Parts: sequence; C-alpha cells; structure tokens
Amino acid sequence: MCRYIAYYRVSTQRQGQSGLGLEAQRQAVSSFLLNANGILLADYQDIESGAHNNRPELQKAIVHCLATGATLLIAK
Repeated sequence: MCRYIAYYRVSTQRQGQSGLGLEAQRQAVSSFLLNANGILLADYQDIESGAHNNRPELQKAIVHCLATGATLLIAK
C-alpha cells in the first residue's frame, strides 16, 4: 500500500474560510486514494495567492514526505 501526504491550497482567505475549492480538492484526493489503494498519512493546507511563493505548509509537507518516504499528492 502506497503512502501519501496531501497538500491543499486555496488562493484567497475567503475561499479558505468558506471551504470553496478545498472540498473539491479533498474529494479528488479521496478518489485517488481509493483507486490507488493508498493511505493518507497527513494533509497540509495553505491559503496563499498563486503570486506568492511563501507556502510554509507546503514546505512542511515536503519535509514530512522525505522523512517518511511518502509521496506528495496535490489535487489540481
């Protein structure tokens, strides 16, 4: 069974508070995991504009992947 760490990002504070976009990303990850017979170890989320490169939760997700050998999973 493959292990995954999910990363979600929405671009505005309003989307983050409303769950807009996040729910679709979570659903895509869930579907992938079901089809891939994978296990989700953790998930991380940033609320950042696409114009900004400061994504602290993405950095944490990458470190977590490196430490556990998991694959980073990003819904698009």
